[in-house]
Amino acid sequence: MKVCLLNESFPPVIDGVVNVMMNYAKYMMRDFGAKIEVGTPEYPDGKYDEYPYKVVAYPSFDTAEQANGYRTGNPLVGKAVSELADFGPDIIHSHCPATATVVARLLREMTGAPIIFTYHTKYDIDIRRAAKIDLIAEETIKAMVGNIEACDDIWVVSDGAGKSLKALGFQGDYRVMNNGVDFAKGRVDKETVAKVTAGYDLPEDVPMFLYVGRLINYKNLPLILDALKILADSGQDFRMVFVGKGPDREILEKKAAELGLMGASRPKVFFTGPVYDRDELRAWNTRADLFLFPSTFDTNGLVVREAAACGLASILVKDSCAAEGITDDRNGFIIGESAEDMAALLKKLCGDLDHVHDVGQHAMDEIYMSWEECVARAYDRYEYILAKKQIGALPHHKKQVTDDVVKVVAKAMTEEDKLRKTVHAKFGDLRGKALKMKEFTKAEIRAGESEDLRWNDILEDVWTEAEELFKK
Repeated sequence: MKVCLLNESFPPVIDGVVNVMMNYAKYMMRDFGAKIEVGTPEYPDGKYDEYPYKVVAYPSFDTAEQANGYRTGNPLVGKAVSELADFGPDIIHSHCPATATVVARLLREMTGAPIIFTYHTKYDIDIRRAAKIDLIAEETIKAMVGNIEACDDIWVVSDGAGKSLKALGFQGDYRVMNNGVDFAKGRVDKETVAKVTAGYDLPEDVPMFLYVGRLINYKNLPLILDALKILADSGQDFRMVFVGKGPDREILEKKAAELGLMGASRPKVFFTGPVYDRDELRAWNTRADLFLFPSTFDTNGLVVREAAACGLASILVKDSCAAEGITDDRNGFIIGESAEDMAALLKKLCGDLDHVHDVGQHAMDEIYMSWEECVARAYDRYEYILAKKQIGALPHHKKQVTDDVVKVVAKAMTEEDKLRKTVHAKFGDLRGKALKMKEFTKAEIRAGESEDLRWNDILEDVWTEAEELFKK
């Protein structure tokens, strides 16, 4: 099976969605022998020739400042889209509802392959944050939903994500397809943990809490700091480590300092910056006693499953997507969305870390899911979609006002690609003819002919053919 994976980002930009897509590629190639091609906007420092599959990086606009480090791809570059179409995908899988899905729709017109779309995160929050003007934000969200409805099979990473999508106006069915964890199940050895965490004041007999992810306020990170302030004022000692980067890091550090949680005299809170090495992240998860994740933004909370892989239990907000599948006090802990609730639970749990670690073990045994399992389920669904398509039973996607435009653009791209290939072939013929003439001329020169005379004849012949080609 040939699978084309599309997303708005790819290394050097690393985020949860990129991690998902790369694991899809890895395990589909390894376990099912699938052929993979990736389409992504081009990033300045991208090294796209070092992967075991082809990466087509199409031109992009620099919107990093407005979009939290992300660039915006140009989906109307016919050469790039045609290059993806030449791959001849059986399945097109888009992981972002913006330009990646526009490219997917163009590819469907050019190849006939069905589009799978996965809704990973609440894009509307980032859109409203970036747009600032309500009318622009609402129209952008409407266009995003239209792009999603134009796809053939809609996947969401949790039931809460599906409800969020419905709340944006999406009309249609969706299927919950959970993401997996690329952490090996089990804790890291003590020597590795000590090496990775060296340089931070983390006494063995003091409870340590951990957060891993983007440092952005809408993930409820100020709530963590407020809870830690209450806990510190109660006389409970602890350490808190934030691993990651994001636009609100300085704001959070300033808040932590103002609350007296950071400073020269034995700080309780540390910010490590981003950690990309997966084994180092496993070491941090192994070292911690509790993972704090009060986000109501995230649609899946993959980091919660990563923590569980290392036997680390999480504190989560009631009814959040991240709390799906969690049984309070069994394989995780559930609180109300307040600093007071978190602080009260932390105070209680700091007095019984043996129970905390027992809940962490249940998390490892009960909520961990490997990427092998998830990708196998996804591949089965791909085969089902292709079987439905083959017998003409694949439901038609909801018609969009942009469908006719997509058809026209796709047709124009197809014609442009034909012309490009014709020109390339013709110039290849001309080059071959010129080389043959050159060899013939060398032979005549050796026989006493004039080099200048013969080359003038050759250039005139080649130029005449080139003029005729451009006229066509």
